Amino acid sequence: MRHLSICASALLLSACLSSSNDDSYASDFISDTAFKAAVTNTAPIADAGVDKNVAAGSTVSLDASGSSDIDSDILFYDWSTGITTATISSAALSETTIVNPSFTADEVGTYIFQVAVSDGIDTVTDEVTITVTDGTATGEGTTSGIECDYSSSTYNDSDSVNLPSLSDWTCTDTTRELIANGVPDHAVGTFPNAGNSNTISENEVAVIYPLAPVLTDKVIVLGGLSGALGYMLNGVEIDASTEGSCDDSGDFCSLTDNSASWSIEVLGQGGFDFGIDYNNAHVRPDGTYHYHGLPEAFILSLGVHSNKMTLIAWAADGFPIYARYGYSGVMSSVSPLVKMKGSYQLMLTQSPTRPSVDTFPLGTFKQDWEYVEGSGDLDECNGRFGVTPEFPNGIYHYYGTDTYPYLQRCVKGVVEDALEGDRS
Repeated sequence: MRHLSICASALLLSACLSSSNDDSYASDFISDTAFKAAVTNTAPIADAGVDKNVAAGSTVSLDASGSSDIDSDILFYDWSTGITTATISSAALSETTIVNPSFTADEVGTYIFQVAVSDGIDTVTDEVTITVTDGTATGEGTTSGIECDYSSSTYNDSDSVNLPSLSDWTCTDTTRELIANGVPDHAVGTFPNAGNSNTISENEVAVIYPLAPVLTDKVIVLGGLSGALGYMLNGVEIDASTEGSCDDSGDFCSLTDNSASWSIEVLGQGGFDFGIDYNNAHVRPDGTYHYHGLPEAFILSLGVHSNKMTLIAWAADGFPIYARYGYSGVMSSVSPLVKMKGSYQLMLTQSPTRPSVDTFPLGTFKQDWEYVEGSGDLDECNGRFGVTPEFPNGIYHYYGTDTYPYLQRCVKGVVEDALEGDRS
């Protein structure tokens, strides 16, 4: 009786063929085309989805739809339960061989699920962590388990940088902590330039944010001398505040003195050049590279696009910040993603002491804008309560937008000044 065995690895295929009759059987059995396809197969990419933080009792959907195969092979899925700290849990997956099984998070704890993705030749795996708490959908709750191990260490060889870029986020039981050097991990514009004479340098970043942020009914304005509004995952500061001003006559304007009556916007106006690059960022005199708007090169590296809601930063109050896209249904994670719009409008009636609009068009100054509730998707701090991929029960969160104010200039959670690290 003829006998044939085939190894799982395509590279060992020819060595693993055996015949009880003669050595020519393998070549007779497998065509040249099939053999070449096996040898040149590219393994698929497994993606178990984003880590989530949910309340006990929730039904949680896992999602491996981000998995892919460059050869366009049909993919097969096999889910399994890994380590869990919820020792008395009876949670079980609805199915194990589909792309998006679900389970009921019946007990508080951490659940780790693994998906094995196969193209019929090669198999790769990925894991997702589901953190289950006893919190409810109040806008607050712990952010434990979400981006608590984000770490980046690379050398930025851009002509205007040539420095290492370091960012390390960790979590304790109560805090989220960042140690970084403030150097971007992506391509930047030319610095110094005609509008910004400063050079990017390393700056010590050490901040501590609450792991369980608390929402308030107050608005805390941050940025500039008031302190960092937050930090991107790459450890670069967010500061969307204005950086220059004009007097009432408009005869005296400074790009460095922000004490006059009319505060000049860094973005969205064409009359003043602050030396902003394509990441909506520039450099302070102390060498700190910081963002006034969405950091396009960084969010591109994270894969932000129109069908993906992506967490890019943490605000000083501990709430998350997302890039550009949010669910059209505030509490529906299956609703279409749309570009979020800020709720600020140009004022219809301007102050009689404002410098001439002929010289300084509307939108030049911060005082040209007013918050109009309901005119956009977001509140005065560019935030809202709703579901996100990481928080399917809902959480208060902020957005970077293509509309004013681009990145928020205030937070609505508790900010512990004593926890804010030194802004070198």
